[in-house]
Amino acid sequence: MPSVFLEEIDAQSYASYVSRMDSTVIIPTGATEQHGPHMPLGVDAMLSKAIAGQVAQRIGALVAPVFSYGYKSQPRSGGGNHRVGTTSLGAGTLIGKIEEIAASFMAQGFKNVVVLNGHFENYQFLYEGLDKAVAGALQAGSTSRAVLTSYWDFVDEQTLEQVFPEGFLGWDIEHGGVLETSLMLLLHPELVQMDRVVDHPPATLTSYDVFPEDPARTPASGCLSSAKNATAARGQLLLDAVTSALGASLGQELNLSNQMIEVD
Repeated sequence: MPSVFLEEIDAQSYASYVSRMDSTVIIPTGATEQHGPHMPLGVDAMLSKAIAGQVAQRIGALVAPVFSYGYKSQPRSGGGNHRVGTTSLGAGTLIGKIEEIAASFMAQGFKNVVVLNGHFENYQFLYEGLDKAVAGALQAGSTSRAVLTSYWDFVDEQTLEQVFPEGFLGWDIEHGGVLETSLMLLLHPELVQMDRVVDHPPATLTSYDVFPEDPARTPASGCLSSAKNATAARGQLLLDAVTSALGASLGQELNLSNQMIEVD
C-alpha cells in the first residue's frame, strides 16, 4: 500500500482493502479558523489529519480526506466566529456532510467508520450526522459500526502534568495555546512563528454566551491562552499519548486485527 491516505492510493488497492473483514476508515475533521498571529488557519485540520494518519498505521486503517471546514467558532472555545480568517459551516450543513460521507463509506463496504474530531465546536453536529448515517445503514441491512471521538480526550493526566508543569487550566482556553502550538511545532514547524506569539494571561471567560458576539470579551490576539511555553518536545509527549491510547481504544472497541498497513 503506497499510503494510508485515500487521496494517495489507487482504486484497485482501495477495493482490496475495503473487502477486508475489519476494513476501517478514519475521517479527520477540523476547521478553517484563526489561531492567533503565530499559526495558520488550518491548524485543526492539519492536526486531526496527522493524528489520524499515525493511528491508521497502528490499527491497519485508511484515512479519508480531511474535513477542512467546521462549525462556527465560539468565543469561549475558539475566539469567536467574528475573527478574520475563520470560515465556518452552519449546523445543518455539517450534519449533512458527515452523514452523506459516512453513509457512502458504509455503502461501499467499510465495516467501521471512525470520525476523529479536531475542532471543539464540531462534536455535537458530527454526532448527529453519524447517528443518522448509521441508522440509515442499519435499515439497509448493513452491519457497519461507527465511532466518534476528539483526539484531546486521549491525553492522560500524567502527560498533562509533563506538558503543563505550571498547572493545566483546562481545554476551553487552549485555543492557540501550548497544546496546539506544541503539536504544530512537532508536525509542521515551518508553519509556526514563535516570535509572533502574544504572551498574555489566560482569557477570563463567562459561563454563558452573549449575542451578538462582543470582540472585547476575548483577547485581541485570537488566542485564549499564551503559547510561549510550547515546544516540539511537548508536542511529542502529546502525540505519543494520543496515538497510543486512541489506537488501543479503537483496536479493542472494533475488534481490529491490528494488521498494520505497510506504507511503501
